[in-house]
Amino acid sequence: MKKIIVLLIVAVLSSCNNDDASLNDYQELLPVESAMVPDEFELGQTYEITIFYMRPSTCHAFNDIYYRKHQNERTVAVVSTVFQSNGNCTNLEDTELEASFDFKATESGSYIFKFWKGKDEEGEDTYITVEVPVI
Repeated sequence: MKKIIVLLIVAVLSSCNNDDASLNDYQELLPVESAMVPDEFELGQTYEITIFYMRPSTCHAFNDIYYRKHQNERTVAVVSTVFQSNGNCTNLEDTELEASFDFKATESGSYIFKFWKGKDEEGEDTYITVEVPVI
């Protein structure tokens, strides 16, 4: 009986198609072009922050917002999924999209938002930096 179960498991595993085109799909960070951030936060209140980004091709689709916290600093970027399995990608120009997230001011002082702008000529990350005081 054990041999039959092992044979069934091997048969199922070997029948899986490893040539799945979706394995070529991947995620890519997209630069933030601009952001709408309040001039100030009130402690304990929640605010919507909107970021604007460019969709480089028809194979890029919004996936998520990259959001990293470190003390009072927040780093933000757009995560896109690139569907190469499509194969029919068309480059896009001037296709600006927007995405939003909620932010709650939980600490006094100020928050520094670093919106990822891309990499410079030396390969270093560049940011749009916005400091927002908490009142």
